[in-house]
Amino acid sequence: MKFVLPLLFAALALSSCKPAPESGIESGKPKVALVMKSLANEFFQTMAEGAKKHQAAHAADYDLIVNGIKNETDLAEQVGLVEQMVAQGVQAIVIAPADSKALVTVLKRAKDAGVLVINIDNKLDADTLKLAGLQIPFVGPDNRAGAKAVGEVLAKKLTAGDEVAIIEGVTTAFNGQQRKAGFEDAMNAAGMKIVSTQSGQWEMEKANGVAAGILAANPNVKALLCANDNMALGAVAAVQAAGKVGQVQIVGFDNIAAIKPLLADGRVIATADQHGDQLAVFGIEAALKVLKDKSTPADQQTPVDVVTK
Repeated sequence: MKFVLPLLFAALALSSCKPAPESGIESGKPKVALVMKSLANEFFQTMAEGAKKHQAAHAADYDLIVNGIKNETDLAEQVGLVEQMVAQGVQAIVIAPADSKALVTVLKRAKDAGVLVINIDNKLDADTLKLAGLQIPFVGPDNRAGAKAVGEVLAKKLTAGDEVAIIEGVTTAFNGQQRKAGFEDAMNAAGMKIVSTQSGQWEMEKANGVAAGILAANPNVKALLCANDNMALGAVAAVQAAGKVGQVQIVGFDNIAAIKPLLADGRVIATADQHGDQLAVFGIEAALKVLKDKSTPADQQTPVDVVTK
């Protein structure tokens, strides 16, 4: 079974969104840049649409530039986007970093240039920030708690001692690390045996290959815990190709639209909804408040909920 990645860059005009014709100073409004990860991932398409709707409803309050990269590992491209936003004179950057460490250097340059930076989705590495002398607030969910809650739903479908495997995201991404830890928390507490942990790099096709390999090497695996829904889609295809539908349970994270039919028919047991359509909005609103009140940026925890059939 093949999945086609919906590369809607041109149609959505996300990767080449043009700045407003006036600068924040000239127009009297702050200019905010949203810099996301892979636009091939439905989650970030949803995030972008939510941000654009919010700006349309608050057009008198701020201008918005929306950007994203082609895939989850395009670090150099994301660094370039941050540099472009600084050059274009934005007052704030709201960023979902593709890597928790690699983006810190360019974000320091942005802050040194007087740009407010708000971190969403994937938390920047605390030690790397400290070494750089940076304080950047994180606005986002508790990924570990969300993944643990999803894992607990799965555990009720299994028996203590069952073999399970984890398909994690990019290993240098803090949210991927936290989701992996949350899955481990739930599986260890329920007495499951984690026989394999491998990275699918957040991507459907890569996760499909990883899942196929896990199933071949571990014929007694009873569940695949996927750190995002994109990878869960790939795992579903691998389970079907292996003739193990109904024998291997699958969970994900993100609650993208494409996962809903699979939740309905049981091919996916549960996922976590971190409200992708609002996640960038939370960050944008935090940035606007700081810019308006001249207040000190602070971390803000946003909701995450378990979704089942």
